[in-house]
Amino acid sequence: MSDRQSDTPAGRGPRYRYVVLAMLILAYTFNFLDRQILGILAGSIKAELNLTDTQLGLMGGVAFAALYTTLGVPIAWLADRVSRTWIMTAALTIWSGFTVACGFAGGFWSLFLSRMGVGIGEAGGVAPAYSLISDYFPKSQRARALAVYSFGIPLGTALGVLFGGLIAAYVNWRFAFIAVGLAGVVLAPVFKWVVKDPARGGMDREDGAAVPATPPKAPGMGQVLATILPKPSFWLLAFGAASSSICGYGVAFWLPTFFQRSFGLDLTERAMFYSALSLIGGVAGIWFGGVLADRFGTRNKAAYALAPALCFLVALPCFLLAMNVHSLVWAFLLFLIPTGLNLAWLGPVIAAVQHLAPASMRTTTSALFLLINNLLGLAVGLWFFGYVSDLLAPRYGAESMRHALYFGLGFYVLSAILLILASLRLKRDWVE
Repeated sequence: MSDRQSDTPAGRGPRYRYVVLAMLILAYTFNFLDRQILGILAGSIKAELNLTDTQLGLMGGVAFAALYTTLGVPIAWLADRVSRTWIMTAALTIWSGFTVACGFAGGFWSLFLSRMGVGIGEAGGVAPAYSLISDYFPKSQRARALAVYSFGIPLGTALGVLFGGLIAAYVNWRFAFIAVGLAGVVLAPVFKWVVKDPARGGMDREDGAAVPATPPKAPGMGQVLATILPKPSFWLLAFGAASSSICGYGVAFWLPTFFQRSFGLDLTERAMFYSALSLIGGVAGIWFGGVLADRFGTRNKAAYALAPALCFLVALPCFLLAMNVHSLVWAFLLFLIPTGLNLAWLGPVIAAVQHLAPASMRTTTSALFLLINNLLGLAVGLWFFGYVSDLLAPRYGAESMRHALYFGLGFYVLSAILLILASLRLKRDWVE
């Protein structure tokens, strides 16, 4: 599909969509930076505030996910009616402000409530971005565009681990929260100035027709639910992604602790090791998933679910092998594979979800998908590994986190099964 100037706001040139994508990636990077920084700071926070692994898991998971997931749906419903860029600007300001507040926490509950505030802000940061990308890029490029947007996950994780770890090592964990939060507050007005709202559904037409001056009225929540909920592929994609996220979010949060306890790395070494792992493996895996989906999905819709299912099945033995080598070099090389494959689902699955509903319902549909994915992935994943680690500590001591990770990897198998089942229904549920 050729680039058309009418597809971009205010007559901007076709290259403007890539400027928008870059700004969305930057905002998503801060989203994950503020979300994941707690993982590298967990050891320092635990020592100062005298917390357990279970409490850290609750603070990183339940505290963040409770309002992040539930508020995401009504905010997305609003974003289908009003400016998506205003909603994302407000969201960025709120979650960054609460990240600053984390640096002033005096105990478990004050930090818990501050993390809830981060979740409130981030509830408006992702679903509107998915919708914006679908209105800036044609169908043939969407999986790759969404995959590129998802680069914000490894970028944010890597920067959160690197800067959070180094700042905590040379100053303290409190200043790490304050510094990254203030940077997000500064970014918010720049984001609003650069990113404009395009016409909804403007890139869905293949006939070159002009974008309508007045977009169709956004459907009510009942109509969205009646469209999405009867589709088996929506549930299978959502729970398949959620199963992988239980493992993905949990592993991302607790791997620095594993490197400390089982590999003996200090804070600076953990920051360098894990940030490089997240950046290289994550970017490669996300791009790989997006390319696979765009290449094979045009011929067979099932590929949007089958590609990530295969990635999870390959990731599992690689992860187990990486955890049991004694060389840091080999551990790094082996961890790169599951780190990448763990994120390869993002482009294909998110692109498929975008095509389960008409353009006027995409933001709300994305939020419903994220509600299931994050409520299980964040709330359950981070708590699960911490709880199992505490449960096994009397028997395994410092190695309890290793065995907790062993237990959690079974969610990869469950995810693969659900996504294979989803592939059987995608063609029937697809909306062109």
